[in-house]
Amino acid sequence: MKLAAPLRSLSLFALLAASACSKDTTAYPSLGLRPVEKLGFAEPEVKTAVAAPDPALDADIRTISGKLDAIATGFTRDAAKAETLARTARGAAVGSDAWLAAQTALAGLDDWRAQSSALVTDIEQRATDRAAKLQPDYPTLAAIRDKAQAENDRQGPTITRIQASLPAA
Repeated sequence: MKLAAPLRSLSLFALLAASACSKDTTAYPSLGLRPVEKLGFAEPEVKTAVAAPDPALDADIRTISGKLDAIATGFTRDAAKAETLARTARGAAVGSDAWLAAQTALAGLDDWRAQSSALVTDIEQRATDRAAKLQPDYPTLAAIRDKAQAENDRQGPTITRIQASLPAA
């Protein structure tokens, strides 16, 4: 047993001597501010890109504008006819000739509304295609889209109002 104590002392001494020779060479990060933390939390300034003139798109927009004008004119004309037919059918029975004529006129208005809705969808598809190519918004395209959507929004309540004036089937 007496031999174990010096051996333990010797092994403890060797362990301490070996640990004194080692050096930690690992580079630890500083606790100071990093460069990114010096920038702050303010939103970065966004530079808006200006759309370059696109003659092909401008020609398409002129065509779309012509279609939109034709749809708006046709709907207004047919809505006036449908209102006249609906006034005539107010006292008539469901299924009568006057009622059927008013319903047929309403179907024509639904067709105009479907055309304007399809036009809005076509315009939005063009805008989506531009966005997919990372191109900036085209102001003329946005303006015709707003105009087409306004026309589409105008048509819905007109159809609903005329339909409500007719006897329900």
